Order: sequence, then structure tokens, then C-alpha cells
Amino acid sequence: MKALTTFLFVVIVIPVFSQTRITGKVTDTAGEPIPGANVLIKDSYDGTSSGADGTFSFLSEETGTQTLIITFVGYKPFVQQLELTGKDVTITANLKEEINQLEGVVISAGSFTAGEEKRRTILKPVDIAMTAGATADIAGALNTLPGTQKVGETGRLFVRGGDGSETRTFIDGMVVLDAYGVAAPNTPSRGRFMPFMFKGTSFSTGGYSAEYGQALSSALVLNSKDKAEMNQTDIGILSVGADVAHTQVWDRASVSGKIQYTNVRPYFGLINQVIDWNKAPASWEGSGAWRQQVGKTGMFKLYGNFNQSDFSLYQHEILDQSVKHRFDLTNRFRYLNGAYQQALNESWSVRGGLSYTYNQNDTHTDNVPAAETEKGLHGKLVFEHSVSDQLELRFGSEYFYRDYEASRFNTVSQLHEQVTFTEPLSATFAEAEYYASNKFVVKAGGRFENNSLNDEASVDPRLSVAYKPGKRGQFSLAYGTFRQTAANRFVRFNNQLSPEKAEHYILNYQVVTDRKTFRVETYYKRYDQLTKYADVAGTSFNNNGSGYARGIDVFWRDSQTFKNVDYWVSYSFLDTERDYLSYPHAATPAFASAHNFSFVYKHFVSKIKSQLGFTYSYTSGRPYYNPNRAQENFNTDKTPYYSDLSANVAYLPKSNLIIYLSCTNLLGRDNIFGYEYSTATNAEGAYVSRAIRQAAPRFLFVGVFITITKNKSVNQLPNL
Repeated sequence: MKALTTFLFVVIVIPVFSQTRITGKVTDTAGEPIPGANVLIKDSYDGTSSGADGTFSFLSEETGTQTLIITFVGYKPFVQQLELTGKDVTITANLKEEINQLEGVVISAGSFTAGEEKRRTILKPVDIAMTAGATADIAGALNTLPGTQKVGETGRLFVRGGDGSETRTFIDGMVVLDAYGVAAPNTPSRGRFMPFMFKGTSFSTGGYSAEYGQALSSALVLNSKDKAEMNQTDIGILSVGADVAHTQVWDRASVSGKIQYTNVRPYFGLINQVIDWNKAPASWEGSGAWRQQVGKTGMFKLYGNFNQSDFSLYQHEILDQSVKHRFDLTNRFRYLNGAYQQALNESWSVRGGLSYTYNQNDTHTDNVPAAETEKGLHGKLVFEHSVSDQLELRFGSEYFYRDYEASRFNTVSQLHEQVTFTEPLSATFAEAEYYASNKFVVKAGGRFENNSLNDEASVDPRLSVAYKPGKRGQFSLAYGTFRQTAANRFVRFNNQLSPEKAEHYILNYQVVTDRKTFRVETYYKRYDQLTKYADVAGTSFNNNGSGYARGIDVFWRDSQTFKNVDYWVSYSFLDTERDYLSYPHAATPAFASAHNFSFVYKHFVSKIKSQLGFTYSYTSGRPYYNPNRAQENFNTDKTPYYSDLSANVAYLPKSNLIIYLSCTNLLGRDNIFGYEYSTATNAEGAYVSRAIRQAAPRFLFVGVFITITKNKSVNQLPNL
């Protein structure tokens, strides 16, 4: 009996005496307690959770060298080696915040981004396609966002007091020298690229990355799609033409091609036009894309686009409408873009590319020929390095080469005159993005450029910071200096002009959830070295121009409150003045409007298998100069306000068949964009005006789109 008692004492009591008590406290780096943290010994059942004050205590039967692990959501694991000998152990654990770039704060000042993993979606390709009034034009849809001005006679992106030439388009990081098709004078042009080509769209209204240069006001960065997933053929029968496209897919590659013919001549023959067409516009356009996977992580993309269009019209003199001049234009555009990206290892990646642009305009005015040709080459190489989960580096170099030539026939000397210039421009850039926490991030960088044409070098800083005080809302601040070569029509007279310069200051607040977005942003831009006329004839120029732009933008999008409804509202206020070109003093430019408002509504009606859309746009009157008034009143007159209500509907009688209808300016408002004045006075000594109006009260488009695939469930809705 005594032996049994001794045995039980050894079995029960000795393990108790061999236990170790582990106590401690779990805090964050600021010393604040973390309740509910998991505390455990690795590969054992021993552990506990921290209390409300962050403290913990538990017993462990393990002995020798053991690993203590403390974890809590949103923080890095705390790991410490312990020697368990039966004596009490006390631990002080400071947990560092885990940096989650997908859920944490992001740089957002001046940027609307869609499709990139690190940012919430603002506009998807289908949003661009189905925005009423945009007619599937990227610039048309972006003009419903705050920070843009509706300039209906050009159709281009005018951003925060900048004209249309100050927005630069990039495809896979490579520049496009002219992203818009040609159009008749005072009629809107369309972008050359369709939205369905791209998986991501970043539209920066200011403060964009140091990687992008030669854009004074805005950068539109388009990231093309990767390898296609299925074979398909698309056929479109349009009220203004037709198109056909085919995609062929292999295991690691895909090829897509499309050809489109557009001819508005029959349509214009039915609808009265303000323009006196001799031959309305017609065009052939083709595009092709090859996507090839390389290794485990590499991707090579090759994209090409060609367009050839022409039109002919009569321009009537203002003083005597019976006097007219014939104007003919033929445009030839070619673009080729090759891009490659590769992950070198877990922390290093490389990407780069090469693009070529060819754009030629052949014109005849009363049979007198003139031509303008621009050819451009752009090469870029970028390295990205994730130093840690807190620090990312990006640096690279690029080279631009532009060749410009303009010629015309001089009817006086009976000689052909020619002007040419070439502009080699090299640049290097670097920036670092540091995540101090999930609530604070800073991006700092700079860009160095050297222009061999005028032998000028520059260094431009870029800085962005963001702070997230709560779970959803965040503040962002951005500053940057941006430069852009003066327009070709000025450089060809003076190739020693300095680049135009702008400084951006931006403050932003936004709240983003999965289905709602609110953002408000204020900004100030200061312009310097703008091109200004040095003589009355307009053949001599200098960099004595300057200006400013300031304002506030508001955006709200909601796809949650109402079932099957998605809508957004945007408003912009702009105050801007410039002293440039032939302006006698600082004044508001003719393209700038103080108030811009857009309301976009989309509703999917499942019962009739249709998606309905409406867009209402309002723009306050724009300034113009009346030469019958003194120059101190330069650009003080205002046009009537602009108003447009557009609608569209997509009907799906079958899953692979779409009938699409859109109409602009449903109410038929006679919008006036400005006034032209005669170059000479009439008999009463006054300059006569002519309003710049829409070519027609409204534009009606009808299309039937058929998609052919094996499963017959795919349609072209995102492509419209």
C-alpha cells in the first residue's frame, strides 16, 4: 500500500511542480494594450488570450527551449524563444502593425483609378461604354468626372484650367502622341482607342507619378488586357458602318484583331447639319493585339492600330456667306506598342517597352496643298523593388524622339515651303513609397529631363502623402512640378522655347466602400513659362506667359441604395486666368467654365433584359472676346449655359445578341460654344459674329452586335 501511494504522488505531484507559469502583457508600438491576442507555445496545446488590459497568464508543462507566438489580426506575429525550467517567465510583447497595401491607406490625391489591385474601382470599361452621351468614347465618359470641363466643340479632355493638349495618354506606360482622331473645325473628335481593350484606367487630374512626364495638367494611363481566355468572333452592324473582330486563344498566347469601317455620309444625308459638307467623314480602322506568356511570370504584349480618314467641306466667310472656301483633309495614323514585364524574384520586377507613332494630315484649301507629319519613338525601362512590406522603390529611364515636318505651297512665290525640327528628350525618374502604417503612407520622388533640342535640363519633384484616421475616410495631399514642350505650331517657329511649366497643390478627402464612393478635392495650379506671342503677326514667340487655376471638385457614386441602379454625381468649380498667346492681359481662357455638373444614371431592368442609361450635363457660360469692345474687356462676355440630356438602352433578346440605341441631347437644346468674328468690319464699322454651334441638334446611333463563341453566353456589352 505504501508503494502504491508513493507511485501516485510521483505521477500526480511531480508534473505539477514541473509546470512553468508564463505571464506578460501585449501592447502595440504606442504602448496601448491589445485585448484578445492569441498567445501559445508552438506545437503544443498550451496558451491563452490577452485580457482587456492586454495581460495574460497560463501554465505550460513543456520544458527546455520552446517558441512563444503571439498573434492578432492586423499585426505582425510576435515570436520569442523561451527556456522553460519550471521557474516563472514574464514577457513584454510589442506587436508591430501588419502593412496591408490592399486594405490600407492609398495615395488618391488627383487620381481616379480603376482596375488596379491597390485601388478601389471608380470607372470600369463597361462604365465607359454604357455612359449615356459618351458613345463609348473614353474622353466622353471621363468628362462626367469632376475636374474636367465640357468643351463640346473639341470633345477632348480639358482638366482644371488646362487645355486639351495638356492631357497626355499612355498605353502600358508608353506615350501616344495623338490619341484623338481628326474632326472638322469646331466639331468634337473621338479617342482612337476603345475602352474594352483595357483592364485598368488611371485618370490623374494632377499630382501623378514621376514616371510620367511631358503632361502639364493630366495623365490618362491605360493598361491593356492580358491573354484572352476564349475564342470568339464579334460582328457589329452599325447605323454609321460595320465592324468585325476575332480572338484566337492558345495555352500561353492569344491573338486578337478588329477592322471597322465608318461612314457617316448616308446618316448626314438624312439629318440636317450646320456644316456644309462636300464629303462627310469616312474612315477605315484596324487594330491587333498579341499576348504571349513568357516563363512563369513574364508577359509580352504587342498592340498595333491604324486609321485612315478623310472629309471635305466648305467654309463660308462671316461677312458674306455666299463666299466659301473648300477644305479637304486626309489623316493617316499608325501606332505600334510593344511592352514586356517580368518578375525577377519575390522582391524585384522589371517592365519596359517601345512605342512608335505616325500621324500625318494632308490638307487642301481651295486646292492649295499643305501637310503636317509627326513621327515619334518612345522607349522605357522600369525596375520595381519591394524592399519590405513597408517600402517600395521604383526607378527607370526613358527616351523620346520626335520628328516634325510641315510644308505648304506659297501661292505668292509659287514655291513649296518646309519647316522641320527633331526633339530628342531623355529622362530618368525615381520614387519611393513608404507605408509607415496602415494609416499613413508617403510617396516621394523626382524626375530629371534633358531636352537636346533647346539644350535645357530640369529636375521636378513629386510628393504625395495620405492619412487614414478611421476605417474608411482618408486625407491625401500631393505636390508636384510638371513640364511639357510647347505646341508644334510654336516650336516650328522658335525651337529654343523652354517647356511650359505647372505646379500642382492638391488636398483630398475620400470615403470608399465596396459600392459607395465620396470624394472632395481642392487644388491650386500655378503656370509659368507659357507660350506668348512676341509680335502682332503671330510668327515670333517667347515664354513670358503665366497663369493660375484653383477650384474644388466633388464626386459621389452609389450602386447600393437602389436595387439594380448605379449612379454618380460630380460637380466642379473652377477659377482660372492666363496671360498667354495673344492675350493683352490675364483673363479667363475661352475654354474654361466656372461650374460643371454631371449626373449619370444606369438601371438594369431584368424583366425586359435591358440596361437603361441617362446622363445630364450642365456647364455655365464660357468667356469669349468681342472685338467690338475695348481690350480691357477681353474675354468678359459669356456664352449661354450648356445643357445636355442623353440616353441609351442595351436590349439583350439573346445572351450573345445586343440591340443598342443611344441619343444625345434629347431635349434638342441649341448649345453655343463660342463666337467667331469676321477679320474685317462691315459697312457700319463693326465686326460680325457667328455662333459656334453643335453640328446637329442631336446624334442618334443604332447598332446590332453579335458574338459567336462555343457556349453562346458571351456578349459585347463591355465593348459598346
